[in-house]
Amino acid sequence: MAIHHLEPQPDNPCFGCGAANPLGLRLSFELDDAARRVTARVRLPAAYQGSGGILHGGITALLFDEAMGKLNRLHDVRAVTAELSVAYLRPAACEEDLVLTATEISRDGRNLNYQAEMHDAAGRLLARAHARFVALAPRA
Repeated sequence: MAIHHLEPQPDNPCFGCGAANPLGLRLSFELDDAARRVTARVRLPAAYQGSGGILHGGITALLFDEAMGKLNRLHDVRAVTAELSVAYLRPAACEEDLVLTATEISRDGRNLNYQAEMHDAAGRLLARAHARFVALAPRA
């Protein structure tokens, strides 16, 4: 088992994790096979605020979707988000360090169930999420 650094790829147009999208976030992740966990450290500018310097809730959901989506690599499948639920517990500030962690809960056939959390630099839990992804095909 290993730790994989997942960096934005120059041919990937994904808004969240690709480098080919000039407006994208270009998120990087660390995938720990043994712990079955993905981690990301992000700091987003004020351009992604809802208002008052608080990270837009849709961007928070996107961060969770991206982090949990990287867990699909554990199964070497392409999968799509079927359900995503976010509990917003505290405001997440723009221009501050945030830590995302995503872990696997279970797999039932093609259904992949994951959970994730977002913490601030002080370790306070800001939000949590659950998602169900559906495997479409082996990764190409």
